[in-house]
Amino acid sequence: MTRQTMTVTLDTIGARLDRALTEALPDLSRTQVQKLIKDGEVQLNGQSVKASMRLEQPETLVVILPELVVTELKPEAIPLDIRYEDADIILVNKPAGMVVHPAIGHETGTLVHAILSHCPDLPGIGGEKRPGIVHRLDKDTSGLMLVAKNDKALRYLQKQFKERTVNKTYLALVDGDIQPPAAFIDAPIGRDPRQRKKMAVIRSQSFTSRVAQTSYQLLTSYGDYSLVECHPHTGRTHQIRVHLAFVGFPLVGDTVYGRRKQTLPLNRHFLHAAALSFLRPSDHEPLSFEAELPAELQAVLDQLERTG
Repeated sequence: MTRQTMTVTLDTIGARLDRALTEALPDLSRTQVQKLIKDGEVQLNGQSVKASMRLEQPETLVVILPELVVTELKPEAIPLDIRYEDADIILVNKPAGMVVHPAIGHETGTLVHAILSHCPDLPGIGGEKRPGIVHRLDKDTSGLMLVAKNDKALRYLQKQFKERTVNKTYLALVDGDIQPPAAFIDAPIGRDPRQRKKMAVIRSQSFTSRVAQTSYQLLTSYGDYSLVECHPHTGRTHQIRVHLAFVGFPLVGDTVYGRRKQTLPLNRHFLHAAALSFLRPSDHEPLSFEAELPAELQAVLDQLERTG
């Protein structure tokens, strides 16, 4: 496999090169970026650069990535809750606890492994580690997920997500009596500068953040808790979790962005991708699907109903 060469334009005046490049290449750690720079794999006007270089003006750099070491993906016969399937797509109701694609610490047991067992012809669609994956759900988020069976369907669905024509509806239970009962959250999200594994609202729009917009509406108030319907208008990592925590009403069970000590019997965060609407690749017809709350989330609401 040959090395990949890409051009990256950085426009954050005053930033260190290694930091700016890390933000522009989110799949690489800062250590990996610094190694590329040290090895002369990052060039400006044909010349190697230093990690400590400060950007005095927008610059376009050439980045040469090393050969990918491909680990063979082996299908695993993991049961799937398939809600729709045709020659182009599979719509799965993903359970909480399942990681979408292989990553460090999650080399087996992922949704990708299960999909490969169900659809053996999928390898190579959209990338070795993420065959057919159109969008993602966090490990502990349950609900509807689309998978493409061929490159044409993948591109068609990705275009819909990019143009924000896919309608996504999530159900979330949050701590507190949410106010106002309906709102549009427009707050850019980027890597938390103090903890890179977390995301955060970055108040000033910069190279470290991207536009993020979420609307929500209260469905049921339980006094100390609120069940809300959320519509993410953009697709940033952890977007709903970060936005609800930002306005003071974090997800129940979210120990990363919410309370460390939980008051309800739940071993995951309360977020479920409940509905999805999109255009079918084969004939461009609109399709809409819903997925009921999983038993563990419904049990929490039943308990709140009884005690409320």
